[in-house]
Amino acid sequence: MKKFLIIAFFLISYSAIAQTSTDKQTILNVLERQRGEWNKGNLQAFMDAYVKSDSLLFVGKSGPTYGWQKTFENYQKSYPGKAGMGFLTFGIKKIDFLNKDVAFVLGSWHLKREKDEPQGYFTLLFKKLKGEWKIFVDHSS
Repeated sequence: MKKFLIIAFFLISYSAIAQTSTDKQTILNVLERQRGEWNKGNLQAFMDAYVKSDSLLFVGKSGPTYGWQKTFENYQKSYPGKAGMGFLTFGIKKIDFLNKDVAFVLGSWHLKREKDEPQGYFTLLFKKLKGEWKIFVDHSS
């Protein structure tokens, strides 16, 4: 019986690690798609990474913004056109799973534009909804 419990424990642990590894890669893929769309100047596709809901919370230098549409409009105002968007790179520092459906991401961002190179950090909360990882909280500075 003891042997069975030990084997069961290792199988469950391995399954959780495999799921976490797969989910981590999926989140990295979401961020890479997001970065790629930004660099193409496709803000609409960039926003696909966010949950399309009024519950989306974005916190930036102007304070909190609620909702996908308002967040999209703020991005449009702050980064007009391809020149305003520049070339984006991310540096992912860590991904921690708070439970099987929620992940915390810490990273840095850097924009290269003709006249400047703003940069900062972000924290994201991802939630797995209907099998897809979506950002539902973004704090960028």
